[in-house]
Amino acid sequence: MTSTETSPSGPLDAQPAAGDRRRWFALAIVMTAAFMDLVDVTIVNIAIPSIQRDAGASVSQIQWITAGYALAFAAGLVTGGRLGDIHGRKRLFLLGIGGFTLASALCGFAANPEMLVASRILQGGMAALMVPQVLSIVHATFPAHERGKVFGLFGAVVGLGAVSGPLLGALLTEWNLFGLEWRPIFLINLPVGIAGLLLGSRFITESKAPKALKLDLVGVALVVLGLLMLLYPLTRGRELGWPLWGYLCMAGALVVFGALVAYERRKTARDGSPLIELSLFRVKSFAAGIAVQTVFGIALGIFFLVWTLYMQFGLGWSPLRAGLTGVPFSLAVSTAAGLSVQQLVPRFGRKVLQAGALLMAVGVLLYLWEAERYGMSVSSWQMTLPLVVMGVGMGLIVAPLTDAVLSEVPREHAGSASGLINTVQQMGNALGLGLVSVVFYGVIGDDLRPEQVGPAFVDAFQHALGWVAAVMVVIFLLMFALPRRPAQHIEGASESPVVEEREPQPVG
Repeated sequence: MTSTETSPSGPLDAQPAAGDRRRWFALAIVMTAAFMDLVDVTIVNIAIPSIQRDAGASVSQIQWITAGYALAFAAGLVTGGRLGDIHGRKRLFLLGIGGFTLASALCGFAANPEMLVASRILQGGMAALMVPQVLSIVHATFPAHERGKVFGLFGAVVGLGAVSGPLLGALLTEWNLFGLEWRPIFLINLPVGIAGLLLGSRFITESKAPKALKLDLVGVALVVLGLLMLLYPLTRGRELGWPLWGYLCMAGALVVFGALVAYERRKTARDGSPLIELSLFRVKSFAAGIAVQTVFGIALGIFFLVWTLYMQFGLGWSPLRAGLTGVPFSLAVSTAAGLSVQQLVPRFGRKVLQAGALLMAVGVLLYLWEAERYGMSVSSWQMTLPLVVMGVGMGLIVAPLTDAVLSEVPREHAGSASGLINTVQQMGNALGLGLVSVVFYGVIGDDLRPEQVGPAFVDAFQHALGWVAAVMVVIFLLMFALPRRPAQHIEGASESPVVEEREPQPVG
């Protein structure tokens, strides 16, 4: 990258020095922070039954422990990146990792479910300050000829975070260290975060963008308000008997999103720095890709939460057994993702992503068949086949999807586009977690006797899987609007951006 290339908010001003050995320390620090965030996204689900039992959290509170993080993270991603460009990426990274560590401590020492929900929302907001700086710091620190090696390492860290999160969460919960039950899944961030804060202040070089875009705080506020008006009634509706105000609130969310579109148009005309670049939606492949990312996030948000509830509450498995059961899935995702990007997509293009969607649907239907056939007696090894099929399908999608969505986007808007892709993925995840009240808990009766709990959760899991399979078919159809071939095979297409992409975030 030269000094004239752009970040999401303007030109990157730093020209990296190849001889500075401190850059490798800086890389280790930012990758450790990225790993900490990735693990924290996936580590919580496996501990949710323990949190519910120990803290007495309600169904809606359990959903907000996960959805609150995703919502805060999504809402702050673009703003966090722009703040780093304006005030310095090192400064925002240190602020983010310090705040993330503090929020982790508050989560670990939460006195009640309400405090845990609030702390998780804070944690997601701090991650939104920290995570966007990671790749910006890498670009500002390493010369172009070294970045291939760096991004290879980064991809390995992403894969390791996805694999190790559920297993680490299972081990920490199962061990019940010092009688703390689920709390160590958050407290483990403290020594890592403190070390990152101290070492980062010493080894990371500061960089800014001299022509950074302005903040769009009104846009952020409208996005958050609209999502809250949609999510809060979804998560609370079942417990409150689906009151009229809930339906009115969800309808009002559409009005808020309409106001957001109108405001973003005025913001674009006034100073050219909107939160959402609306002109991007004139590009058919981008508009379809945003729909794919959103719906994909919804499907995974539903699946990963109901999956752990099914294994631990429905089947009565320990957190460790549930975590180990998911290892084949994680390995399949990592393996297929590598093959997808390096070999399959350059040769077969869009068909690879569509095959991934169909494979995921097939894997979900296999899981549904096994859950129905074996009921409460299903074993971990019997789940291996559907999980591997699902994992391969997911791996074929997640790695190349961002490039496919961005391939026809003009390069000058690639930063805004990549930030929006990651944002809607997290928003879809939050919406999926909210829909668990409808597609899972909505079919579980109230006041169950102890012997009825397991079968009720197994039945609800099967119902939720039907919805997930249907969503994967919708994703397959939406993918027809994506380009047939990767960007480098489309004559006249904009160069596929690398500098602007933010860290990929797993959902679940």
